Amino acid sequence: MDTKAVILSAPGALSLDSVPLVAPEPDDLVVQITHSGISTGTEKLFWSGEMPPFPGMGYPLVPGYEAAGEVVEAGADTGFRVGTRVFVPGASCYLGAHGLFGGAARRLVTKASRVTRIDGALQADGALLALAATARHAMAGPGKTVPDLIVGHGVLGRLLARLTVAAGAPPPTVWEIDPSRTTGASGYEVIHPDADPRRDYTAIYDASGQADLLNDLVGRIAKGGEVVLAGFYTQPLQFAFPPAFMKEARFRIAAEWAADDMIATRALVESGTLRLDDLITHTRPATDAASAYEQAFTDPACLKMILDWENVA
Repeated sequence: MDTKAVILSAPGALSLDSVPLVAPEPDDLVVQITHSGISTGTEKLFWSGEMPPFPGMGYPLVPGYEAAGEVVEAGADTGFRVGTRVFVPGASCYLGAHGLFGGAARRLVTKASRVTRIDGALQADGALLALAATARHAMAGPGKTVPDLIVGHGVLGRLLARLTVAAGAPPPTVWEIDPSRTTGASGYEVIHPDADPRRDYTAIYDASGQADLLNDLVGRIAKGGEVVLAGFYTQPLQFAFPPAFMKEARFRIAAEWAADDMIATRALVESGTLRLDDLITHTRPATDAASAYEQAFTDPACLKMILDWENVA
């Protein structure tokens, strides 16, 4: 069985090609993808060739870890039915190409244990569940504090802000330096950092991925405050020790979502507590993958690019 998939054969060299799939086993599902998202964090680094050594990395590769589709074949041991709509966090099911992360394809084979059942009404928005669950993972759990300052009003920053408001916490302040990204706030304020006089934040969540901000952020926290690194950073992170020492600053790294985050996030979305609307700014047919990826990585007005696979044979 072959499928059409996005193939990154080398940095900057991306196309839509056919690739063979592994044969499904009794605990596997075959999922026909309708929509997949393009990550402007990790996927951009693979595209540009800037990604540091990463487990499973190699070219050619199939990118994508944000995909939504329908089950078209269900193994006897899966407990799924054909027609079930699911979120798929990628797959490693390609012969001759690395599945890193493997979600940008028309069809894929995956273990049933990896997918999440989602509401059939979630179409393109269903591909946003990974980012939403990542935001929830950064905030939820013992010893974690919700943000009172979020740096960056991209999709992750917006989700962090929406989750904070949905939790009933005081609305966070959000910093954004790009005028095209200052709109779209609901229940919180977006300002330029130069317009913010505060120096007593308890928890600053950085969703910008900018490695050179640490000293500025340390200067904005209260004594004992925390800086949460919620982005992905390719450069070594450095900070001046004396100011951090004086503040007794704490630093925390937020990794990707876990299974309980996905379950909780799905419930928040399906109950209407967490909105995913207005986050997708661009949708392109998967046949335009090369130009779609380039636009997603170079156009600041593109918050989230979605590939539509429904008319791909």
